Amino acid sequence: MPALISGVVEGSIAEELEINEGDILLSIDGEIPRDMIDYNFLCKNELITLEIQKRSGEVEEIELEKDYDEDLGIIFESAVFDRVKPCLNNCIFCFVSQQPKGLRDTLYVKDDDYRLSYLQGTYITTTNFTDQDRERISKLHLGPFYISVHTTNPDLRVKMLRNPNAGKIMDNLNWFKENDIPFHAQIVLCPGYNDGDELKRTLDDLSTLEDALLSVAIVPVGVTQFRESKLKTVDKEVALQTIKIASKYKKVCCSDEFFLLAEKEIPGAEYYGNFSQLDDGVGSLRCLMDDFDTFNLPERLNKSLTICFACSVAAKTAFEYIGEKLNKVSNLKCIINPVKSTYWGENITVAGLITSEDLINSIKDVKADYIIVPSIMLKPYSDLFLDGQTLDYVIEKTGQNLFVTRENYSVCEVIELINKYVQ
Repeated sequence: MPALISGVVEGSIAEELEINEGDILLSIDGEIPRDMIDYNFLCKNELITLEIQKRSGEVEEIELEKDYDEDLGIIFESAVFDRVKPCLNNCIFCFVSQQPKGLRDTLYVKDDDYRLSYLQGTYITTTNFTDQDRERISKLHLGPFYISVHTTNPDLRVKMLRNPNAGKIMDNLNWFKENDIPFHAQIVLCPGYNDGDELKRTLDDLSTLEDALLSVAIVPVGVTQFRESKLKTVDKEVALQTIKIASKYKKVCCSDEFFLLAEKEIPGAEYYGNFSQLDDGVGSLRCLMDDFDTFNLPERLNKSLTICFACSVAAKTAFEYIGEKLNKVSNLKCIINPVKSTYWGENITVAGLITSEDLINSIKDVKADYIIVPSIMLKPYSDLFLDGQTLDYVIEKTGQNLFVTRENYSVCEVIELINKYVQ
């Protein structure tokens, strides 16, 4: 995995130096960067020398002068330039193992790399931690990290992760505490394994980590129809029990799905603190609704407009809240159309796993001027769905006018679209 350049920022130093997509960064001041951590460190100089391999194969040496902390504007294909540390576990709830063939190649990659956790917020289990990893983390004082804990019961964690090293979780977490390295914790709740009393034990243990522990997110296990072995899903009873247990601990939040399953209202913003695990679905619906309430809606539109939100089943509650208010605007009609996942099965309700065919089946008969599609349904920086089909393919099959938000469920962009009809 070389430091392959996938793009440059417009107006940046890289553009001025004619560094292009497809070029490879070989070294900085003679040092070969292993990842973005090295890259950022090596760039913290006023005078640096870059060694770039052009797409033609020619190698150029570029000397440049810049401000100490000025960014070069290079965008890399990956945050890791050497081999990604693979996941050595075989978790009973692993989503990768319950996928069919034929999806994008990247969906079958199982990484457990502390660098990606630090740089991109992915979750690690610490089962493949080495002394070299600890030395580098401590020396550079990296953090925060995102750690998949699941349970602190050593025997149970070995059973759930199916890795003999999994039982060392509290030793590893205490190392983070002793070295003042902050981290966020995640618990994937699997009924019959780590719920109930086991959850209480885990939260009791985590509470001893004091300031090193920044937050705890509890999320329900996701089970697709492709899973070969049976695994219970979270039902209303388990959801209610989990919410009750979590409420007794500081820094602990249940994901939005628990409140939907428990048939309870989404909590107010104060429940989520600083929304530190939004990407794990903890507080995303509350943020969506609260963001919407910050905008002033027009009383009427000068011409009629019908919009349809092709949202996930999990986000239905938030969009019904938004739709009710939008429908009070004269000449504006808002349709809420949750996209059911027939591909993965009814237990999968998030937008990031919607396939092109499920979207097509959901919107093909909708009468609307615009179908609002959140960008999370597509591969980052592309127009590809999970099943490899493109946005143009969906448009061709449905004849619909799709409005894809630049950011996931961007209320701001939708308001901008509506305001065009006020003028």
